[in-house]
Amino acid sequence: MTKPGNFERHCLLPRTPFPASAESQKPRLKKAQEFPILEKQNWLIHLHYIRKDYEACKAVIKEQLQETQGLCEYAIYVQALILRLEGNIQESLELFQTCAVLSPQCADNLKQVARSLFLLGKHKAAIEVYNEAAKLNQKDWEICHNVGVCYIYLKQFSKAQDQLHNALHLNRHDLTYIMLGKIHLLEGDLDKAIEIYKKAVEFSPENTELLTTLGLLYLQLGIYQKAFEHLGNALTYDPTNYKAILAAGSMMQTHGDFDVALTKYRVVACAVPESPPLWNNIGMCFFGKKKYVAAISCLKRANYLAPFDWKILYNLGLVHLTMQQYASAFHFLSAAISLQPKMGELYMLLAVALTNLEDPENAKRAYAEAARLDKCQPLVNLNYAVLLYKQGEKEGALAQYQEMERSVRLLRDSGSLEFDSEMVEMAQKLGAALRVGDALVWTKPVKDAKSKHRTTSTGKAAGVQQPLGSNQALGQAMSSAAAHRKLPPGAGGTSQLTRPPSLPLEPEPAVEAHPAEASAPRREKQEEDDPGVGVSSVRM
Repeated sequence: MTKPGNFERHCLLPRTPFPASAESQKPRLKKAQEFPILEKQNWLIHLHYIRKDYEACKAVIKEQLQETQGLCEYAIYVQALILRLEGNIQESLELFQTCAVLSPQCADNLKQVARSLFLLGKHKAAIEVYNEAAKLNQKDWEICHNVGVCYIYLKQFSKAQDQLHNALHLNRHDLTYIMLGKIHLLEGDLDKAIEIYKKAVEFSPENTELLTTLGLLYLQLGIYQKAFEHLGNALTYDPTNYKAILAAGSMMQTHGDFDVALTKYRVVACAVPESPPLWNNIGMCFFGKKKYVAAISCLKRANYLAPFDWKILYNLGLVHLTMQQYASAFHFLSAAISLQPKMGELYMLLAVALTNLEDPENAKRAYAEAARLDKCQPLVNLNYAVLLYKQGEKEGALAQYQEMERSVRLLRDSGSLEFDSEMVEMAQKLGAALRVGDALVWTKPVKDAKSKHRTTSTGKAAGVQQPLGSNQALGQAMSSAAAHRKLPPGAGGTSQLTRPPSLPLEPEPAVEAHPAEASAPRREKQEEDDPGVGVSSVRM
């Protein structure tokens, strides 16, 4: 018999359902619509940009702009940077202006707009935009620096100096020192330029560009000890610095060490085989060694690489005169005069060529122009006097002889010229022929220039001479003294990522076409005086 309790234990009783809650009876709401995140692919854009994978970067940018209907500021910004790298400056300017509209309080956008205007040559407009950016960020040294560079292009050097000094006050940078020194070089003030570069070297003693530039300035002033010291320091930090090697070689060439100079130039030729100053200097080394065919070959290569460099044409004319190839000399000297019409020595050498080509009338005109342009070069007056004497014009010859004596007295008093013994001998013969007796200016003993290469600095009015070619290095190095040192471009997001900096502006080598590489100091040429070249028409 089964117990009631056991029966109940094994029977399943029906369960009473609980009433459903009110919430469960309500219909479910639809999920809220997801809005696109404008910056969700900024990281990928940044990654492709810094890897310089521009095609992939542009593909991601295109996709991002389609998703955001053209409202992603960072994608537009990086696209503008890529367009500018590809040379599409106007298109990049329009995109940067779009960024400035999307984010009007961002100084970086305005700086990029101003940089694009600068690259388009609209310097006044660039200054206005930089001033707007300065209102948003008053402690940005880059803005002051770039405004100063714009003023350099506008040739407003005083305003440029003020802006560059402001930039140095905010933050000292090598590039700002370089541009400030360049202003002084454009103004022809070498002393102030040297002071600026000395401060720059104190601030950045391992910067080989600053050391090389300072050494070249000392070289131009003839302070060889300091020049060698700074160039040596530059080579210590960078043994492959071709500018410093070229300058050191030119110093050795100036002092007649042609073989050592050629050894230096061989090193430079490996780094910059297409350098016009290099081949000019090599050519003049061969000229100094009296290897004239090799000299002409090197100089013609330099002329091919830089057809509008008057110094190379001058040297070619000089070598052809030495080889008595007067028609070729006339050709190159005429070309040099068309590029440098204010240099008296060019007209003098042209007159020598014309005299040997039996064209005395044009030779007289060339001598007259040389005497007008260079009043402190006795060689011009001496050659002119000889030509007039040969033509039977003794009165004119006497006048030129007396003018020569006046120039010699001035140069002797200043101690800036060593007289060539052959020049002295010819002057005494001409004086005897003109019956003026031995002039007192020739009574002092002179050094024989055949044993020591005398120098003539044609860049100075005093007519002190130097062998052609030594300061060709100076011309090259000073034109790139501001070298295109570009900060590494990078891109970043609108929030977490850092944007690429708007690069400090630097004048191109074309600026160095003002009295400067540019933009830079006046370039001097070196000239190897072969005994008798300058006075070939003096021989009687």
